[in-house]
Amino acid sequence: MQIIGSLVTWLNFKRLYQIDLFKKFPFDAQREVFHQLIESAKRTDFGVEYDFKSIKSIEEFQQRVPIHTYEKIKPYIDQLMLGKQNVLWPSEIKWFAKSSGTTSDKSKFIPVSRETLEDSHFRGGKDILALYATNYPETALFKGKGLTLGGSHQINKISNESFYGDLSAILIENLPFWTYFIRTPSQEIALMSEWEEKLEKIADATIKENVTNIAGVPSWMLVLIRYILNKTGKQNLLEVWPNLELFTHGGVSFEPYREQFKKLIPTSKMNYLETYNASEGFFSIQDHPDQSDMLLMLDYGIFYEFVPVEEVDNESPKAFHIDDVELDKNYAILITTNSGLWRYMIGDTVTFTSLYPHKIRISGRTKHFINAFGEEVIIDNAEKALQEASKRTNASIRDYTAAPVFMSEKNKGSHQWLIEFDRMPTSVEEFRDVLDAALQKVNSDYEAKRYKDITLEKPVLTVAKDGLFYNWLKGKGKIGGQNKVPRLANNREYVDELLELNKKI
Repeated sequence: MQIIGSLVTWLNFKRLYQIDLFKKFPFDAQREVFHQLIESAKRTDFGVEYDFKSIKSIEEFQQRVPIHTYEKIKPYIDQLMLGKQNVLWPSEIKWFAKSSGTTSDKSKFIPVSRETLEDSHFRGGKDILALYATNYPETALFKGKGLTLGGSHQINKISNESFYGDLSAILIENLPFWTYFIRTPSQEIALMSEWEEKLEKIADATIKENVTNIAGVPSWMLVLIRYILNKTGKQNLLEVWPNLELFTHGGVSFEPYREQFKKLIPTSKMNYLETYNASEGFFSIQDHPDQSDMLLMLDYGIFYEFVPVEEVDNESPKAFHIDDVELDKNYAILITTNSGLWRYMIGDTVTFTSLYPHKIRISGRTKHFINAFGEEVIIDNAEKALQEASKRTNASIRDYTAAPVFMSEKNKGSHQWLIEFDRMPTSVEEFRDVLDAALQKVNSDYEAKRYKDITLEKPVLTVAKDGLFYNWLKGKGKIGGQNKVPRLANNREYVDELLELNKKI
């Protein structure tokens, strides 16, 4: 392990110099990425369609190539999944990251090229170590092993040459050989699909290891930690892994979980580092321990554009590159990547908290959603599920909102639905059960989190009194056609206000 630590230290010097360069010259770094992407893809089907050979500037690219949602780029991805190559990107595409769906599909399948694996995801992992070691030069991180808790879906075959799975499975499948010396558990265990068996195997394989760092989605990591403590009979995680010093997290907001982690890992020496990565690429890293915002990584083969949120639904919204963004303004992210996602709107919104260097904070989604546990339930999912539940129970809905019920020391997470019925269902319990089943049917991420109640329990359904939502809007001076009840929220601000008012009516 000491050899690996020395090697990492040596490599850090060069990488930190490169990071410092794009901090100082962000537009130059992004312009170089842009021209490399255009040049690389000019002979692909997409490049020929939009005549990349003649594109000489970012402005020309923006004028010629439209903004793409998943629905718009899906026909190209469908061709790739059938085995055709050189469609969106010149190198072979054989990996597809499965993620939560859209309006018309239960799941999305995002192409992942070798370049994206090497220059984005794996470089991001190495940069986490480089930046962490810079902030904590006395770290003993490299004297032990890292435990990354990925998803529970194995790699699946599309054809003899094409495969899909969740991103974590694809990354594990393609990790460089040397990482096996610094990570635990084995690849075989990490890729297990049966979650309960996987928990047991991870615990058995890791409780005797010197684990110095862990990584994953906070809600899932809590499940693993509690399982390990229950299995070992220990009171906190430091009794199992005394040299644990870092939790790298992402995927959902960490704030609802922070206090629980502090109780389970009771030491001021424990560090928490946020990252922003997705199936589409690795985007940013919290580079300073005292600042919650994240450094936008500008040399990962991703060209960024930013659309003001108020313009997202316009026919031709104005998109800004890195040199023109403003502080504290809410932007939807567009990415052009080295997997062939061209001006692709990923659905996340960010605000810039710093320029030179460019640092961001995730501000939400372009649409209302719930993603407290990685389930990514969107409005379309909710509407379809409510329609099915209403039909099955002869109910009619007047208004509704939904929010997460966050995990506690004794309880798992769930969703709370506050519904004002125009016509009550024949059975409130049946309505809830049909709603739950319908959400699993239309959203694969929600389905995974609900599997055997591992992370999410059945939703809580609260019947609102007549006039609740009207009175709530009236109290806020928001009566009128342009004012709407927030359907889904990733926090409990709205639902707690409404529940309090519901007691008084």
